This record gives sequence, C-alpha cells and structure tokens, in this order.
Amino acid sequence: MATQRVKNHGIPENGESSQHTNGHSKPGQVTTEVQHGMLYYAFNQTIMPLFLILSCPNFVLLLYYTAVHCDGSFLLMAQKMAALGPVDGWRQLWANVVWGDPIICSIIGGYALFALVLMIILPGPTAYGPVTPKGNTPVYKDNGFFCYIVTLIAFCGATYIAKTSYGVSPTVLYDKFDVVLATLHIASIIFCGFLYLKGLIFPSTADSGSSGNPIFDYYWGTELYPRVFGLDVKVFTNCRFGMTVWPLLILVFGLKSYELHGFVDSMWVSVFLHMVYFTKFFWWEAGYMRTIDIMVDRAGFYICWGCLVFIPGLYTVTNLYLVNHPIHLGPVLSLVILVLGTGSVILNYYADWQKQEVRATDGNCIIWGRKPDVIRAKYTPEDGKERESLLLVSGCWGIARHFHYIPELALSFFWCLPGLFENVMAYTYFLWLCILLTHRTFRDDEKCGAKYGKYWDEYQRRVPYKMVPGIF
Repeated sequence: MATQRVKNHGIPENGESSQHTNGHSKPGQVTTEVQHGMLYYAFNQTIMPLFLILSCPNFVLLLYYTAVHCDGSFLLMAQKMAALGPVDGWRQLWANVVWGDPIICSIIGGYALFALVLMIILPGPTAYGPVTPKGNTPVYKDNGFFCYIVTLIAFCGATYIAKTSYGVSPTVLYDKFDVVLATLHIASIIFCGFLYLKGLIFPSTADSGSSGNPIFDYYWGTELYPRVFGLDVKVFTNCRFGMTVWPLLILVFGLKSYELHGFVDSMWVSVFLHMVYFTKFFWWEAGYMRTIDIMVDRAGFYICWGCLVFIPGLYTVTNLYLVNHPIHLGPVLSLVILVLGTGSVILNYYADWQKQEVRATDGNCIIWGRKPDVIRAKYTPEDGKERESLLLVSGCWGIARHFHYIPELALSFFWCLPGLFENVMAYTYFLWLCILLTHRTFRDDEKCGAKYGKYWDEYQRRVPYKMVPGIF
C-alpha cells in the first residue's frame, strides 16, 4: 500500500509522550498543552468534519424549501421550523423527496456520461499544474472551453427538440429540484467513499495518505490528484460537473421563469451575467487548475461533494428565488447592472491575466506601462529539488495580495442585485462568497508562507493588505 501517515496536529505520533519533564510533572501526567492539542485535533479532525458531513445536505435542501415553500423568506422558514420543532421540522424537510426518481436519475446519469465522453474526445492542448510536494506535475487536456460550448449547444438543441416534438421541458429539473439535490447527494456520498478507499488501496500518485482518522480522511480525502481510467477526478467534479451543471441550471430556471411569467428582465440580467462569468471561467480553465482549490484540497467530501451537490444547491439560489419573484427592473437599471457586472468580470480576468503573463514570460513583459516588479521566490518541495516561482508585486497584485477577489465579489453582488431587497435570500450566494473568499485569503497566506518562507514575508511587507486596500 503506497500510502504515508500524515502527522496529527498536536498529537504525538505512535502514542509517545510529548510531556516536558520539568521536575514538577508526575509520570503519566498529561500537560495542559497536550490536552489542548488533543482537543484541537478532536475538533478539527473529527467533530467539525462530522458536523459538516451531516449538516450540509440539510442546509442545501433547506434553501430549496425556503425558495419554493416559504416564498423565499428565511424568516417564514424559521417560523415554520420553530413551530414544528427540530425533529418534525427535519422530517418535513425531507418528507416530499422522491428517492430513485427514474426521470431525474436518467438525466443526471446521462449528463455525467455525456460530460465524460466530451472530456475524452474533444481536442485541447496539454496544460500543466504546479509541482506537488512530492514532486509530481499534474497534466491536463485543456479542452474545458470546447466542452462548455458543446454542452450549451447540446442543451439548446435538446430543449428545442423536446419542447417542439414531445412537449417536454427541461424545467422538470426545477419542478423536482429537491429530488435532484437528494439524488446528487446519495450519488456523491457513494462516490466519495470510493475515492476514500482508492486513495488507501491504489492511489494514483505519491501525493496521498491517511491521517489515521477515517472520518477526517473521508471528509478531506486521501489523494491530491486521483485519476480513474486516466481521467482526472478533480477536472470532472469541479469543472465538467459542478461548474457546468451550474450554468445549465441557471438556464433551466430562466426558462421556467419565462414559461410562468413571460420575459422578466431581472431574471435575464442575472442569467446574462452568470453566462459571461462562466464563459470567462472556461476560457481560463487552465489557470483555475493552478488555484488553491486544486493545489491544496484533496479529493474528498469537502471538495467533491461540494462541487457535485453544494454548487448546484447553493450557487444557483438567486435564480431559484427569482423564478417565483418576477421583478421588473426597467431598461435603465438593467443596463447599469449589466455594465457594472460585465466590467467586474473583465477586471477579474485582467488581474488573473497579469499573473499568468508574468510567469509565462519570466517577467519579460509590460504591466501598467513598465516592466513588472517581481520577487523570485525559491522553494524546495519534498523531492528535494529547488524550484522558483515569481511573486508579482506590481499591477493589480501590488494593490492587494488577493485583489482579484474584489471584482469577483462585485460580480456576485450584481447578479444578485436583480432580486432587489425584499428578501435576503436573493443575496445568499454573495454572502456565502464573502465568507468563503475571506477565509481563503488566510488559507492561501498560510500555504504560501509555509512554501516560500522569507520570500513570502517580504511579499507581505511590500503588499500589506490581503484583499481591500487600507481596510483588510
């Protein structure tokens, strides 16, 4: 078994004592420091992962319940749940879910097979991810944009044929969205179990291993870059499923709105901004494969269940809400939101482009009218071979270490704004993204600090703000 044991944070390996002998400690006495370490370990590697594994499916279904059965009001939902009590409320949440619905299972299974076929047959140049701690270099076929375009064309064609020839609409996915979420959840739980065992028994690379805690291993994953029959699992879960099902559901919800209310500008302003963002994402997909999501997060419940269920369930919530809240913005407000939202996408892409251009040219390019200022950060992964990365200190990246998150947050706000301010639910994704990206700035700084050491210290000194200049 080609696995390695990951050290437990704060817990002595192999049961040895880490007690300090200072003349006052009795044999066998556990120090306060070790006790705190044990509590920290238990909370972070058992209690919190177990809580998230059990609570996240209920949270996602609760969003659907709020949008469809509580008029998009969290307050009304809370009142209903309080009246029922925690047990009956939970039963009510899941009471109408139909397990094993043949139509939904066929649609989800058929799409997954379709996406896998596109991954294999569509052409694309070879792209490389960053070198892993074990010295492995991930290799990808960069055909994400082609997969995205072909999928959209196939969806539009299938929708037209189904509606005109058979009187069937893909909005069945809206009508049975609770069943969609439940089906995705069950399939994902099984899939994550397979990945857990695969990483222990036949891992794809040396970047794998066990913490010794099966709950944490299932949650976090046992492999960094698993492959099945030569296909990269993260590319499928993150890009071919999560990031492609998301726009498909946005279109489905837009179509449902049109079937119910005719053309409503608020829905289609939000849909348009989403589609601009997705087009940018897949055009830049090779760059995404170098982000912290891919570089650090193992393929377990956290990232795989998140992409297979959490993205369809939470990231689409604004448009799910707008189906039953047809708000008419008018041409002026619609145009303002479209311009500001599209500008946010362009700025986000421009910031990412600066970093890619500097690294692709080894700094021999022009950023904001002059040669970029860079820190040549040397680091040594576990394979012992010294390598170098360029840390960009000028352009957008001289303003803040995670400047690109600002336009990303702005975009998410503008595609939520068509819901106006009747219910907070319209802004659920924006609020979630604020939490996610703020947390990610700390994760990324910690990762880069451990990787680059003194070079990252210098970068933080020269670019002191994480995301918002003068504030944070």
